Order: sequence, then C-alpha cells, then structure tokens
Amino acid sequence: MSKTIRKYNTVEWIDLEKPTQEELKEITQPFNIDFNLLEDSLEQGHLPKIEKINDYTFVILRAYSAHHTANVTTVGELSNKIAFFYNGSLLITVHRAKFDFLSNRSLIYDSSEALVLDIFNEMLLTYEKPLHTQSDRIDEFEKLIFLQNGKSISVEALYFQKSKARISKKILQLTQNVFNLLTVSPDSASLLQDLKETALNYTLHYDEVIEDVNSILNTYLSITAKRSNDVMKLLTIFSAFFLPLTFIAGVYGMNFSFMPELQWHNGYFIVLGVMLLISGLIFIWFRHRKII
Repeated sequence: MSKTIRKYNTVEWIDLEKPTQEELKEITQPFNIDFNLLEDSLEQGHLPKIEKINDYTFVILRAYSAHHTANVTTVGELSNKIAFFYNGSLLITVHRAKFDFLSNRSLIYDSSEALVLDIFNEMLLTYEKPLHTQSDRIDEFEKLIFLQNGKSISVEALYFQKSKARISKKILQLTQNVFNLLTVSPDSASLLQDLKETALNYTLHYDEVIEDVNSILNTYLSITAKRSNDVMKLLTIFSAFFLPLTFIAGVYGMNFSFMPELQWHNGYFIVLGVMLLISGLIFIWFRHRKII
C-alpha cells in the first residue's frame, strides 16, 4: 500500500493506493467511516455512485485508464475508479491504479470540496483524448466505406469502437447522475455546473460515435450484400446462357442409333448455329430488360 498525506491550509488529504481491507479499516477507524462504504471502495468494477452518511459524503467515480487505442469490452478494462470520503476538512481517496493527476496537485485549496471538484474535473478530462481518437477513427472508416468501397474495413474493429463508446457513455451518464445529486457551497456552484456540462458534452459526443458506428456497420453490410447480389446476378446470367446450350448438347450426346440429325453432312455446324442464335436471342432479351 502507498499512503500519501497532504495538507492545504485547513484541509487534510489522505491518498491511499492499493490498500488491503485491513489497512483501509485501520487507517479510517479514527474517522468513524461506515464499513459498508469501505467495502464499496475496494470493490473492483464498481460503477459511479454517491452516498451521504453522517457528516461524510462518499463518491465513486471512474477515470478512463486504458490506452486510447486499446480494444476493450468491459468497464474494468476501460476505466479505474477512485473512491472519495470527504467532509469540510478531510478528504480520503482510495484507488488501485496510479493516476498522475493525483500526485500533481500544485494548487492551494481552502476546502476539501474545492479539492474534490478539481479532481473530478481531472477525471472527466481523461475521456477527452480517447473521444478524439475514436472520432478520428470513425472518419477513417467513413473514408474507407465511401472512397474505397469498404474493402479493408474490419467488422471486429467496428465492434471494439462501439463497445468503447457504449461503455464510456454509460460511465459518463452515471457520473452525471452523481453530479446532479451533489450539493456544494455557493462558491463552488459554477465549477459543479461546468462539470455537469462537460459530462453531458462528452456523453453526447459518445452517443454520436455510437450512431456513426451503427451507420457505418449498416452501410458496410449493405455493400457486402450488394457484392453478393452482383455475384449471384453474374452466375444467373451465365446459367441463362448455358442452360439451353447444355440441353441441346445433352440431346445430341445421347447414344441412340436412329437420330436423323446424326446423318446430316452439316449437322454439326447447324447445331452450332442454333446455339449461337439462341445465345444471341438471350443476349438481346437481357439488353432489352436492362439486366446487362
């Protein structure tokens, strides 16, 4: 376990990284924190939430921690959580992953509330670069679809883009719910409103990414279906030409002794001419119906 204690004027901040349940219980025992909340802070994959018990506010938020190009399919792979216990003069943060923005706090805070909101803002900003990366990736997919006929698009890559956007949107929606339930002093009201607007903005952008992925996937499937239809059309046209010719060849390939045409001196050329005539008539009919 890594334990860091910082003091800002009247605010004390205790930051705990990878504590065990026993270590966390021992450290927080003097502050009379509910044990159930301690269990929530250690639970992996816990989604954002807020509770107010006694004089403490308990908040769990998740920051985007996966590499912005990584393929992930679960909340735990995409993000890591930070649990906050705070009142007017004390802040305790509990987390497993290492976050640079927790160790680079150079401002002086007059209250734990200001410190908490500043960290909340840093956690929201972790979604910005992955969002831009996904938007750029979607633009690349659109170019491949419309400029190169979707020949090099991977359905698997589209799935991972949709999965990341869907998980991020879900986390941000829950984060926004936490902000809506959060009460702050009038001095921090504008900062809290900025956090709400930022969370909403990111949520809407991820919603656009999901819609774009669905649109690209539908377009790709349509192009793939069109290719299959073109192949079937080509095979059907060939069949239409060769089916009557195969029938004629089959008739004159029968080994009967009494077939008058077999004795014709020019029978071979006559049959070939009939085959060519039939092929020509089929071609004219296809052209007239604009099939070819």
